[in-house]
Amino acid sequence: MKVGIVGSGLVGSTAAYALVMRGVGREIVLVDKNESRAAAEADDIRHAVPFAHALEVRAGGYADLTGCQAVVLCAGVGQKPGETRLQLLQRNAAVFRDVVPSILQYAPHAVLIVATNPVDIMTHLAARIAGQAGVLAGQVFGSGTTLDTARFRTLLGARCGVDSHHVHGYVVGEHGDSEVLTWSLVTIGGIPLESFARMRRIDLSETVRKDIDVKVRRAADTIIGGKGATYYGVGSALARIVEAVLHDQKSILTVCAPTADVIGVKDVAVALPRLVGGAGVNETFPLPLNELEQDQLRTSAEVIRKALDELA
Repeated sequence: MKVGIVGSGLVGSTAAYALVMRGVGREIVLVDKNESRAAAEADDIRHAVPFAHALEVRAGGYADLTGCQAVVLCAGVGQKPGETRLQLLQRNAAVFRDVVPSILQYAPHAVLIVATNPVDIMTHLAARIAGQAGVLAGQVFGSGTTLDTARFRTLLGARCGVDSHHVHGYVVGEHGDSEVLTWSLVTIGGIPLESFARMRRIDLSETVRKDIDVKVRRAADTIIGGKGATYYGVGSALARIVEAVLHDQKSILTVCAPTADVIGVKDVAVALPRLVGGAGVNETFPLPLNELEQDQLRTSAEVIRKALDELA
C-alpha cells in the first residue's frame, strides 16, 4: 500500500513520521519542489523505521506517485508580511492548479487528502480542478475539523476524568474561527453529556464550556505563539485519515468536502461527519443540531462561501 505526500514541510514530514509510527501503509513517497528537503526528511524518517514499523520511506518526483492509493496535499505558500488573506488564497490556488494535475497525471485513481490551509477553501479548489480531469466526487476531500474534534474530545475527557476515546462529540463547519462545537450531541460512554456530568458531579457551567470552546477554537494560535507552527496534531490526524482510506475502514471522520447545500448555503466545502473508506468520502451524515448550532453552522458555511466568491 503506497502513500504519497506532496509538500515536505513540517506538516507533510510529520504526517509521514506519524504513518511510520502508526504502521500505516508499506511505502511512503515524499515529493517537494525543494528536492533536497524531501530527501533529507525521507532519510531522517527512514532512520526511525527500525524503532517502529517496516515501511519504505523515500523522496521522489510526481512520476513516483504512480500506484499510490492516497496522496496527501501539504503543498502551499506562507503568508507574506502585509499580504491579505485573499492574496494568499490566490497564490495557493495557483500552486494547486499546477500540483493537482501533476498528481493526477501519475495517480489518477488515488484519493486526494488536502491539508493545505485554509483547508476548506483549498479542498473546494482541489476538487474543482480534479473534477475537470474526470475525478469522481468524494475522491478529493480535506482534513477539515478532524484535529479540532480531537481537541474537543481531549479537553472534555480531561474535564470529565475519562479517556478521550470514550468521548463522542464533533466540531463541524470551517476549520477556523467560525467552527461549531456540537455540545448538544456529546456523549460519554453512550451517556448524554448532561447526564454524565450530573452523575459524577462535574461542573460544566457556561463558564467552563466557554473556556473549552476558546481552547479548541484558539488552539492553533496558542501553539503557534509558543513554537511557531502546529504539526504533531495535524500530522497524526492525517495518518488516521490515510489509514481509513488504505484499509477501507468506513470510519466516521469530520473531514471537509464540497457539499451541495449546508443549511441553505449552496456548493460549499465544510467539515461534517462523513463516512471515509477506500474510495474517499462515501456518505455525509446530517446532524440533529439544536437551533443555535444550526445557525452557527450556517454562518460558518457562509464565511467559506464568501471567500470562494471573492476568489472567483
